[in-house]
Amino acid sequence: MWRDMLTFVEFPANVELLSTGELRMPFSDAVKYCILGISILLLLVALAILFWQIFRCFSETHTSYPHQDTVNTDLLYSEEKPSGAENYASPPSTKVEDVRSEARRLTRCLSQASFPSESNCAESDMRDHQTINRVHGSLRFSVYYDQLQAFLVVTVLQVEGLVGSSQTSGLQPFVKIRLMWAGSEGTELESQEGQATPSLLWTVLQEWRTRIVKGSCNPLYGDQFSCILQDKDMINRITLRMEVRDFDKFSRHTVLGEVRVPLGKLNISFPLELQEDLQIPQKDLVGEVLLTLKYLPTSQRLEVGLLKVRTAIAEPSSDAVMYARISIQCNQSKLRYQKTSAVPRCPITVFNEVLMFSLPDVPVEQCKISVSVYEMQSTGRSNKCLLGQLSVGKDRSSEDEHWTLMVRSVRQPVAKWHGLLL
Repeated sequence: MWRDMLTFVEFPANVELLSTGELRMPFSDAVKYCILGISILLLLVALAILFWQIFRCFSETHTSYPHQDTVNTDLLYSEEKPSGAENYASPPSTKVEDVRSEARRLTRCLSQASFPSESNCAESDMRDHQTINRVHGSLRFSVYYDQLQAFLVVTVLQVEGLVGSSQTSGLQPFVKIRLMWAGSEGTELESQEGQATPSLLWTVLQEWRTRIVKGSCNPLYGDQFSCILQDKDMINRITLRMEVRDFDKFSRHTVLGEVRVPLGKLNISFPLELQEDLQIPQKDLVGEVLLTLKYLPTSQRLEVGLLKVRTAIAEPSSDAVMYARISIQCNQSKLRYQKTSAVPRCPITVFNEVLMFSLPDVPVEQCKISVSVYEMQSTGRSNKCLLGQLSVGKDRSSEDEHWTLMVRSVRQPVAKWHGLLL
């Protein structure tokens, strides 16, 4: 009975709303305009990001070719070009370019990030005196010694006629000045000709550097440096060594040339201005190091023992301490360096320390040992000063004898004196 009483009521639809297709939202006009503005803003941001990505894509594509090394490109394709096709120039292969770019990236990472920052300073001086066939330019400076106040004044005026390298955009020259004092004679060290000659040990009294002048082959300085020399007789044993260097942000400064002036041969009782041509840089013997080497082929290890270091000291100081940093390079791959303990510096500093290095699976003939000796003050924190460096390996003919004896005397330490150079 109740089922018969149920009736369905149908409400007629709004024919006008369905026919026009309008949908009225329960928002005010202000909210609608805000939503519309936000939508337009998001659209503009998306378009801007799209255009920026397109610009980056095209810019990277077009700038990859100017950075190619033309010499390497010619070497890579010299074997592929036929002899008769002289006028034919094919575009470089994308695969070869990608490999070269990856090699450059890995080289930068290995030279900057793989090794500690302290190694940059040590390796910079090893590259400073690289083989230079020709030197350009001259250095103008003045020297004056005030006998009343015992003051030595050195003024760097100007460097003229420098020639920039083609690999860099511009020179950033500066001048590094060292007062080298001739100390006592050392032991007889073998020269490259195989003759044993007595050597003269030098020591650095003072060390300065001028400011850096960017992008100039004729930089003007006018920087003045001074120090106190109480003993007048020291002037006769002092040589003024000035090196013109090209600044590098990774401390791998390139030596463009040097000037050496023995002060004992000059009358510097009044300001004396000189202009000297730059010469090929040379190293000075600043000490001698007694090293022991022992090779363990079964465990692939190398023991380096630092026994003694002999240096010349002009002014003894009780606060001066000395330590050494030893590193090994195998097959162009540098291992992590090790440090010795700090020992008070004296004319003959005794270390008697042995450091052990685990070598990779490469022949021992492809390894090279580098020793850097530093000086610092024991009281308080101060900057370390590089005293000198030496290297032992097959690439140095003057030190092949020690390396050969080590290889022949397996599991037996072999001791030999080596010159410490700066």
